[in-house]
Amino acid sequence: MQRAAVFDVDGTLVDTNHLHVVTWWEAFRQAGHDVPMHAVHRAVGLGSADLIAHLLGDDRDTDRDAELSAAHKALYGQYMDRLPALPGAGELLRRLHHGGWTVVLATSASGAELGALRRAIDADDAITDTAGSEDVREGKPSPEPVQLALELAGAPASQAVFVGDTVWDMRAGSKAGVRCLGVLCGGIPRAALEEAGAEAVYADPADLLGRLEGSPLA
Repeated sequence: MQRAAVFDVDGTLVDTNHLHVVTWWEAFRQAGHDVPMHAVHRAVGLGSADLIAHLLGDDRDTDRDAELSAAHKALYGQYMDRLPALPGAGELLRRLHHGGWTVVLATSASGAELGALRRAIDADDAITDTAGSEDVREGKPSPEPVQLALELAGAPASQAVFVGDTVWDMRAGSKAGVRCLGVLCGGIPRAALEEAGAEAVYADPADLLGRLEGSPLA
């Protein structure tokens, strides 16, 4: 039976969360919205439309959502040629792949951004497939991205582990019925990840790799 190791990307495998915070903050500022950076940080991990709705509320001018998303995309695009992988990211995926796990990414990124993230990880030989934002109707915390990743891996939820860095990841994985592992490198506190469903929490991919034998990915 296939075993699936499903990974979020931003903040989990690539050190991008704070870039997203700054560029979303600037996109909101340019549009005349005063949104605190700490609020943006807690919303990172949601898809663009859901992030805007979460931060601005239902009474916003939704006609400007596309403009906000485009501004963030342009600002973030300045960094896409130098996105840094988190310590141990590529090595962890390769270890799991060689250990018989089917590795699939479940991310709110797509297109050129997803390509830049995969280049940063530099482990395409270990990645079987990707469930990106263009492949699902609803992003996290909906379970749909994780469920699609399981379909792509050909693995049941009972034989899968999902690794992420946000409460949205943990909620999505829990709803999909998979075991969830959290990492702290996205900047979300351990207690918040555990409350949202993390079975165990690690500092970053390198920490998980170093303690792999005692983890659900053993």
